[in-house]
Amino acid sequence: MELEALAKIVPEIQAAGGSLVMVAPQQPSFNRAIAEERKLDVPILSDPGNAVAASYGIRHALPEDLRQVYLKFGLDLPLHNGDESWTLPMPARLIIDTERIIRYAEINADYTVRPDPEETLAVLKQRPWE
Repeated sequence: MELEALAKIVPEIQAAGGSLVMVAPQQPSFNRAIAEERKLDVPILSDPGNAVAASYGIRHALPEDLRQVYLKFGLDLPLHNGDESWTLPMPARLIIDTERIIRYAEINADYTVRPDPEETLAVLKQRPWE
């Protein structure tokens, strides 16, 4: 639902001078499948091994008990992500300027808590860093 909600506001993001890019640890084929299934016209970049997430300090490893829960639900992270790290990124929404400076970050260790896309759009429109 979050992906679709973000994709819906792409025209407004662009009007505010931004671009929307999604980054996910899945292999490119899985990202393409998600984009096609959900009819997303937004680039979903692959982050093998969650290297980008690690560089931002938002990668975490799943403990063994949670790995088993994932597998019971048919969620095979090594298959989808193409590595055996059993890591995931924390859900994050960043506004990064053309100088590669993070101007806004919304990060929550609880994957069930996601910011409203309108909140991010409001920050982009206000540009409090200028």
